[in-house]
Amino acid sequence: MSTVRTYTNPVGAQPLHMGDPFAWRHADRYYLTGTTDPDEGFRYFYSSNLLDWTPGGWLWRRDAASWVDGRLWAPEVCAYRGRFYLTYSGTLRGVTPMRMLMGLAVSDRPEGPYRDLRTPWFDPGYSTIDGHLFIDDDGTPWLYFSRNGRRDGYDYGTIYGVCLSEDLLSPVGEPVLLLEADQPWELEIRDWNRCNEGSAVWRDGDHYVMTYSANHYMYAGYGIGLARATHPLGPWTKDPANPLAASNPAIGVSGPGHNSVVLSPDGTERFMVYHAHADPVAPSADRVVYMDRLQRDPTSGWWRLQGPTRSPQPAPKG
Repeated sequence: MSTVRTYTNPVGAQPLHMGDPFAWRHADRYYLTGTTDPDEGFRYFYSSNLLDWTPGGWLWRRDAASWVDGRLWAPEVCAYRGRFYLTYSGTLRGVTPMRMLMGLAVSDRPEGPYRDLRTPWFDPGYSTIDGHLFIDDDGTPWLYFSRNGRRDGYDYGTIYGVCLSEDLLSPVGEPVLLLEADQPWELEIRDWNRCNEGSAVWRDGDHYVMTYSANHYMYAGYGIGLARATHPLGPWTKDPANPLAASNPAIGVSGPGHNSVVLSPDGTERFMVYHAHADPVAPSADRVVYMDRLQRDPTSGWWRLQGPTRSPQPAPKG
């Protein structure tokens, strides 16, 4: 009698401690990176099934001549025209007051090592983090990112989008504001934080679908929202049923957020890979990796997360 394999969150034989997890697949192997070493760089793991993860070493590592000196956050990898491009965020070296920008690195191999290609990638005059590269079906590259700052006593984050040149090195036109905190669940701590950040985009028929995070990442109310549009630059409409993922103290889940989306090995299932606080009682920057299924609601057409879960779940198909 065959046994159906299951997994339980947090993912891995031992929890994988990282924030902003980004999973991608190349050939028959999955890769996973995230905010692993904020002062030094980004490590990666690899797997054949999304469940059994092996440490792979450094994806990118800061050196003495680097343009950034800390807050190395939210790495993502995108395959484009036979090469692999790494986007990441960091604080500009020696700049006061502190400001963050994105960098672009490149490699001929998915696991790197990656070498810086354009640093900073571009400077619009404000802090930018959480870069997400999306290649449309017609080959057009788009960049989504978060503009972060402080005004009137609170921290804010807003999501922008812009088309990129074919070599990915330059924005084409001015970035367009796409999303900002405006739903009630995104304004729970409005006196000190109003953030939309950490976007991830995929094509779903005639729609573009975006997941994003809201609130502060060390707050128990950090969660994931959903929006969709018929053009990469919108207008984007948020799901009125948001949040897509929220804390559930009853099962020990706090602050689910900053996700990526990947298909199962057989390509029939869509999974959201995200982080939650390692200690749900005392939320902090220490986060671990979770994974749950996304399924489309046949009535509304919106995607729904089958989670967050802490009970055994069927392994990804294939």
